[in-house]
Amino acid sequence: MFAAIAPRYDLLNDLLTARRHRAWKRAAAAQAQPQGMRVLDLGSGTGDIARELLRAGAAQVVAADRVPDMLHLARTRSTEVRDPRQRARLDYVVADALQLPFRDGAFQRVTCGFLIRNVPDVPLALSEMLRVLTPGGTVVCLEATRKDGPAGRVLHAGFSAQARLLGRLAAGAPDAYAYLPDSAAAFYSPAELVALLRSAGFIDVGYRCFGLGLVALHWGTKPS
Repeated sequence: MFAAIAPRYDLLNDLLTARRHRAWKRAAAAQAQPQGMRVLDLGSGTGDIARELLRAGAAQVVAADRVPDMLHLARTRSTEVRDPRQRARLDYVVADALQLPFRDGAFQRVTCGFLIRNVPDVPLALSEMLRVLTPGGTVVCLEATRKDGPAGRVLHAGFSAQARLLGRLAAGAPDAYAYLPDSAAAFYSPAELVALLRSAGFIDVGYRCFGLGLVALHWGTKPS
């Protein structure tokens, strides 16, 4: 599905969120405190967070995604990082979040944006993130999450209708674009995802919400 929508992925994100996703991704990069760090951006897609990490001073960023078409677009957009010395610190790897091709402790930070909702085994994905982090390293996950209660049901229904309409108008694929809000409505709440981070072995976990509570930034630390 993501290969099929890759050419219009960035456009639809802008339309669906009124470009707010860009600020959320900057917040994710800032939360990671990547200055001088080796960072894995997992489920990197078209590379938005990876580029923000470079701008924030990361020593090295590996943009990893299981969809080659997404990474191709990320490479194309790498020129948005104008400093060629920064661009030289960005690598691209096709990788599965459930079986990462990296050694234990390879990275000091792991970030992911809108990935966890799409993996078939969330505990395993979190375990792999923990494995490739150095002791004391940090994970930061930006994700569309479930908002409970009557207000949440109204917001999710409105978001789903908007996504279908935009998907039909912009790409002729309403079902593909409705996947985002529909899957979020069936996903974990922020508190539940933080509990999974804790169960995976992370400490100092927390979260904060954006977008009327439909998006949340989650974080945790690997014990030293």
